[in-house]
Amino acid sequence: MKPQFNIFQNVDKTVLILYLLLIAIGWFNIYAADFIEGQKGILNLGTSHGRQLIWIASSMVAGAAILMLNTKFFSSFAWLIYGSALLLLVAVILVGVEINATRAWFRIGGFAIQPSEFAKYATALALAAYVSNVRTKKPGTKNMIKSFLIIMTPAALVMLQKDIGTTLVFSAFFLALYREGYISGTVLFLVGLAIVLFILTMLFNEFVIIGILAAITVFLILFLKNKRGIAGRLIALFLLLALYVYSVDYTFENILQTHHKSRIEVLLYDAVDTQGAGYNLHQSKIAIGSGGLWGKGYLQGTQTQFNFIPEQTTDFIFCTVGEEWGFVGSSMIIALYLFLLLRLIVLAERQKSTFSRIFGYSLISVLFFHFAINIGMTIGLVPVIGIPLPLISYGGSSIWAMTLMLFTFLKLDAKRIEMI
Repeated sequence: MKPQFNIFQNVDKTVLILYLLLIAIGWFNIYAADFIEGQKGILNLGTSHGRQLIWIASSMVAGAAILMLNTKFFSSFAWLIYGSALLLLVAVILVGVEINATRAWFRIGGFAIQPSEFAKYATALALAAYVSNVRTKKPGTKNMIKSFLIIMTPAALVMLQKDIGTTLVFSAFFLALYREGYISGTVLFLVGLAIVLFILTMLFNEFVIIGILAAITVFLILFLKNKRGIAGRLIALFLLLALYVYSVDYTFENILQTHHKSRIEVLLYDAVDTQGAGYNLHQSKIAIGSGGLWGKGYLQGTQTQFNFIPEQTTDFIFCTVGEEWGFVGSSMIIALYLFLLLRLIVLAERQKSTFSRIFGYSLISVLFFHFAINIGMTIGLVPVIGIPLPLISYGGSSIWAMTLMLFTFLKLDAKRIEMI
């Protein structure tokens, strides 16, 4: 008797269940945000929840198809997929449609496809393929530059689409490189320092910040041991940081688009123009705050039902959760994401091959970035940069791309012994 073929054999059931829970929660909240009294049918393609059902069903089919593939497919075709993704990113700049001042979509019938979402999947494959083929355990400068280019090339093309939010998502891949030793903790510290200095420079005079940096540099030179070895480096670092601080104002005024500047000002200066740039954030806080501990009940949210919040099925879907499910429901969803992330870390650490581990950490990094930034946007912790809440927000490209990444990693993990 022939053994039965089971595509779910050895697939991690915990991750699979969490995936199904999140997309189900997502659909119910999209339905709530889209709900109109007396509307007919859940399969009405004229509504977001109707179209989302099509995306969910098709993404599940795509996930099942991924599980049927041989694991060698992913490493063998990684560069072809990556190259195809780059071509699509170029094509959408030339012939794509513009939505909300961003040229990032292809319009196909009543659906919009966003190539940058699939570029994340392609970048994860290419990065895993390149790093796994580096023979030395200690990567050199050339290896690091090539890995950086793999990440920055699609990011640059997305930037040309004027999609700042998605561009920033590509920075998450550097966390995967950190796990493999391609980036030191010092580099991550400097990146964090750059973010802090940007915020401080926006809040205070740039010369005050430079003066503080100079004082810290002098203090370290005077009181640290081995002054000869470190003094030159500290002075060079000070000059670099001073130049960066001095450039912040120019960057803000001349490079960022008007709506991005307005959103940063709303966040940093509490300059809440409730009828302009601060409208979304203001209404979002009202919705989440009004939910209280237990929420107003499903389909009972006033902010949600009266459409006070733009983009509520996409970037601001968490507002629906906060208003109708309350603090308890919101905390449960955050807990599901954290549980999923922790479980994925466990799976990534048990991989036998570098390819699988790099791909796993790329998935983890992108998922964490989306989750943290999206929720941070809705409660006013970070500027509104327009990225969806993974598996919950409306959007076919988003759910497809995340499903492809998640199921590819599940397949690699299920066959981890064969990947040695």
